[in-house]
Amino acid sequence: MAADNKDNKLKVVLVTGLSGAGKTNAIDWFEDRGYYCIDNMPPLLIKNFLYLTADHAGITKVALASDTRGGEFFSDLEDVIEDMRRDARVDFSILFMEASTNTLIKRYSETRRNHPLTNGPATAEVIERERSMLSGLRKKSDFVLDTTRLKLSEFSTQMTLMFSDLVERKNQFAVNIVSFGYKYGIPQESDITLDMRFIPNPFYVNSLRRLTGNNKKIREYIMKFDVTKEFITKLTDMVQIMIPHYIEEGKYHLNLAFGCTGGQHRSVAMANIMAEIFEKAGYRVSVDHRELRR
Repeated sequence: MAADNKDNKLKVVLVTGLSGAGKTNAIDWFEDRGYYCIDNMPPLLIKNFLYLTADHAGITKVALASDTRGGEFFSDLEDVIEDMRRDARVDFSILFMEASTNTLIKRYSETRRNHPLTNGPATAEVIERERSMLSGLRKKSDFVLDTTRLKLSEFSTQMTLMFSDLVERKNQFAVNIVSFGYKYGIPQESDITLDMRFIPNPFYVNSLRRLTGNNKKIREYIMKFDVTKEFITKLTDMVQIMIPHYIEEGKYHLNLAFGCTGGQHRSVAMANIMAEIFEKAGYRVSVDHRELRR
């Protein structure tokens, strides 16, 4: 979605989703970028408000938050959405915010607030009930943002990627790479976990045992094997196929985890190799060697 109103349409973003998933942060982000923002507007008032706004020369971008706090009014939201989709004067999109149930429970516990659906504690049952209520709306959304593991700075980056044409999206797609040891557990944030234990282990070569995958000797060792080269080629092709479709679905990062037994040799070297490949392809890349921080 472009940041500027090139077609002289009123740009409207409806921010909705699970309670506690970060809609207030989203509204704050839009407000900081010149959007006229309203939180918790009853759906039946949205259309009239936008008609009035369309005639106001000073307002070109609007962000509206509407969710289950609207109670019985929320059931009217889908009809309003269909009206907005058909309105030729409006550039309309939906941002759906979500997070894992455990994360939402933790957030409500920390703030000591009641869940708006029941005005009581934010239990797993209540959250899952709201998730079910919103499932149809989620399917109609143009952007879905999962805030489970997003820090505030990362949240802002994701918002910028979704709602700005000032940067070329492919060049802003982030490939986050972590190396790890299986004996210490698989990283929970991983989208794709790749097991490097099929590559012969440098640990059993006396001259290499005390080195890590950051050393060129380890890299040279694992690259001696044809299976390593074949794996790199096929993984690169697979990820390159996936990324454009991730972007179309409103996802702007991919978390890859490379594991080996102890997280010292094969996983580290492979993480570095793939990071270089994706950097050359034009993606933003971060690398974290988890076990080397121990």
